[in-house]
Amino acid sequence: MCYGLFYFNKMEQKNNNDNRLNIELKEDVADGIYSNLAVISHSPSEFVVDFVRMLPGMPKATVKSRIIMTPDNAKRLLSALRDNVAKYEKMFGTIVEKDQPKMPFTFGGPTPEA
Repeated sequence: MCYGLFYFNKMEQKNNNDNRLNIELKEDVADGIYSNLAVISHSPSEFVVDFVRMLPGMPKATVKSRIIMTPDNAKRLLSALRDNVAKYEKMFGTIVEKDQPKMPFTFGGPTPEA
């Protein structure tokens, strides 16, 4: 199921009278990419989210996907994620957050937040 559809471009929303958006999901993207860590950084003009896969016993983690967006679109994404988590918890129960171990890593930029 898809909940919490939001528009990155408000003009698209205004021009689309029936509020539907035709989204193409190509075969090479449809399987998705597993990530168990997100590293988020930002500048005055953009947010960068690196989706990383860490594997047990491996000394190196790999960035599997990088998403770059404007600050207002990052805030819309945050809102949509909050909405979806609330709907998920209403259907399936509260998500229990497990303590995450501190990981000593840096990527040469600002301190990452996950």
